[in-house]
Amino acid sequence: MKIVQLANLYSPVSGGLRTAVNMLGQGYAAAGHERTLVIPGRAYTRSVTAAGTVVTVPGPSVAPGYRIVLDPGPVLRVLSRVRPDVIEVSDKATLTVTARWARRHGARAVLLSHERLDAILSPRVPGWVPLDAMADRWNRRLAGMFDAIVTPSRFAAAEFARVGARSVHRVPLGVDLATFRPMDRERDDTVRLVHLGRLSKEKNPWLALHTARELRARGLDVRLDVIGDGPERRRLHRAATALGLPVTFHGHVPGRIQVARLLAAADVALATCPVEAFGLAVLEAMACGTPVVAADTGAAGELLAPRAGIVAPACPAGFADGVQALLRVPEPVRRAAARARAERYPWERAVTRMLEVLAGP
Repeated sequence: MKIVQLANLYSPVSGGLRTAVNMLGQGYAAAGHERTLVIPGRAYTRSVTAAGTVVTVPGPSVAPGYRIVLDPGPVLRVLSRVRPDVIEVSDKATLTVTARWARRHGARAVLLSHERLDAILSPRVPGWVPLDAMADRWNRRLAGMFDAIVTPSRFAAAEFARVGARSVHRVPLGVDLATFRPMDRERDDTVRLVHLGRLSKEKNPWLALHTARELRARGLDVRLDVIGDGPERRRLHRAATALGLPVTFHGHVPGRIQVARLLAAADVALATCPVEAFGLAVLEAMACGTPVVAADTGAAGELLAPRAGIVAPACPAGFADGVQALLRVPEPVRRAAARARAERYPWERAVTRMLEVLAGP
């Protein structure tokens, strides 16, 4: 097949979306398919890599490190040159017009839904806005445009079930089990916590800070590593300093092996986002042998298993209880359980399932 992947907000700092698009695309190329990736950039560029062709089209910056295609014209011209059999769209906004192009030219169009629309909009619109009705109208439109919709979790699929969408497929994503693996780590009386994710309001990173504070109030010697960047970083750093909390803000860590080392060094990872559509960071932590406390809403809890992790109310006391519950499990047992759970999600399985959806009935 000729497969074109289209993605907005794809950048070196875009975390889960970038990882998913890259790993799936590499899998498509390894399986013998012709893969082209189209993403926003400063200007038009084209390069050939071992995993296929990468094309950037002009897109303005909408946040530090993030760009979005506002004019779909250059994307449509790329599609006309490549003439794909199928397009995979990782966007619910400006790139969705490509589904019409696909229909006119006999190609299959598949939407890869990385986030729930209501979850994206909730922190950005006033409370009086009828958010569910707005999201439902847009999702009905999407369901009518695309031949298939792929969601990574039951939680993510719920917004499409709510509008009666057909041809919705649940394809859990994967984890790089070679890069993210258990490693030698220091062992002392310090409880090492880690939070990996974008430091933005909807991800609720403040919960990690307040969980560390709660555990210290309970008498535990706690240290917190925060991996990632975002608009809340400065405020979080100021708060941690004011509270005297031992928190290290690593910012965006570009090397995956460096991220893996930080995850493997922790006793427990904190997945604070209450509207997570999947939870790649959860899988990466568990692959490193680090169990996870996850918010009891969203999709992260779908990835957990006994002794590998626990869901908890998204409040400091709830997360602190979860951390202490995991610490009561003998370390070799909880670390082995976390790794075993992650091993159920190899990228090869996700690629195989996605190729089935892309090929169609």
